[in-house]
Amino acid sequence: MKVTIVGSGYVGLVTGACLAEQGNNVFCLDLDPKKIEILNSGGVPIYEPGLKEMIERNRAAGRLQFSTDIAASVAHGDIQFIAVGTPPDEDGSADLQYVVAAARNIGRHMTTPKVIVDKSTVPVGTADKVSAAITEELEKRNLPADLCSIVSNPEFLKEGAAVEDFMRPDRIVIGTENTPAGLRAKEQMRKLYAPFNRHHERTYYMDVKSAELTKYAANAMLATRISFMNELANLADLVGADIEAVRQGIGSDSRIGFGFLYPGTGYGGSCFPKDVSALSKTAKEHGRELKILGAVDAVNEIQKYVLVEKIEKRFGKDLSNMKFALWGLAFKPNTDDMREAPSRVIISELVKRGATIVAHDPVSMPEAKHALELDFQSNPQGLKKISMVDNPMNALDGADALIIVTEWKAFRSPDFDVVLQKLTRPIIFDGRNLYEPQAMQELGIEYHGIGRHN
Repeated sequence: MKVTIVGSGYVGLVTGACLAEQGNNVFCLDLDPKKIEILNSGGVPIYEPGLKEMIERNRAAGRLQFSTDIAASVAHGDIQFIAVGTPPDEDGSADLQYVVAAARNIGRHMTTPKVIVDKSTVPVGTADKVSAAITEELEKRNLPADLCSIVSNPEFLKEGAAVEDFMRPDRIVIGTENTPAGLRAKEQMRKLYAPFNRHHERTYYMDVKSAELTKYAANAMLATRISFMNELANLADLVGADIEAVRQGIGSDSRIGFGFLYPGTGYGGSCFPKDVSALSKTAKEHGRELKILGAVDAVNEIQKYVLVEKIEKRFGKDLSNMKFALWGLAFKPNTDDMREAPSRVIISELVKRGATIVAHDPVSMPEAKHALELDFQSNPQGLKKISMVDNPMNALDGADALIIVTEWKAFRSPDFDVVLQKLTRPIIFDGRNLYEPQAMQELGIEYHGIGRHN
């Protein structure tokens, strides 16, 4: 099948590459010429395990192309995926200007029937806005509105495992209209996703608005579990309980399960913060306050300061002349995404207190440098107190303590003899509970986890 992907960012690239992998002829459009130049020269502008190799393989086979040519992209695909960004607006709602602009471009150039698929994460009612934008452009050219049909097909990709998630999905959600055009679109989507349903049916068909809400509901539920466990971990610290034992005790209940029950320094990234805020905003627009989600967001913001509070409790408020090694900058492992990363808050707060930071991350240091430059625009002197090194052990040289922010596998089993040798003081602040308190105590390491009781 001929498919066009509008937007060659995280979702667009993964979607395009994976659909090409199944034998489809995919045209990826992006209006950023630098991004297209990178892709056409063999590079990939984002880090995602397995994606670069898949893109290279399908480009070589002639199934995947990248361009800034809007007219060519519309002419190419019978199915047009809109996978552009929906950044948070100032009021917390999703900014749909890029989605609507993409829809207008399709409407301006289409001459044959098209299935328009909302792949971007969008609030309920966006399909109506996409349909209205395309219809308006078609009417300007005296073309019938039923040339297009709108489908909602939200993505459920975890950064760091997106290729695997797409190729072996838990579920595929497709929302279509109950019209002749909608039924035809449903059949085309069924054919497109048939290779992913060979072993068993993974597709859930529903109306468009239900599909739009499903994406936000899924992310809101996962974010809620994280904030719930973070609150329990903070309570465990106060009462002397071990949150890891609690996690095992409740996770063994089949009604609860173990997923997303790991306490830490709060969630970040491009999805959870934005989607929780956007869903709350949608509810307010309809006269309803989602009180649980308000608490989820508030708890998450507080949680980003928990490690700072532990450090301040141990060393005092004045951290001048103190040096900290920090492992992990990205908001989660296997990605270079620094959006809403807890490390940014932790670094900023420690620098405010006079500390020097030497950081390491296996992948995200280039992105982190850019993000921190933005964070410290008004404090260039503070930025000078932050440095990054290519080896995690080098970050420890002369440091007063080690801070762990991201749970990269490379940090799980370090040579603790070297850690002890390099640190000025044998102290670890573990924001991801990578280590066992008893084992650390036996090594002579002062250990501060999240809700872990020695």
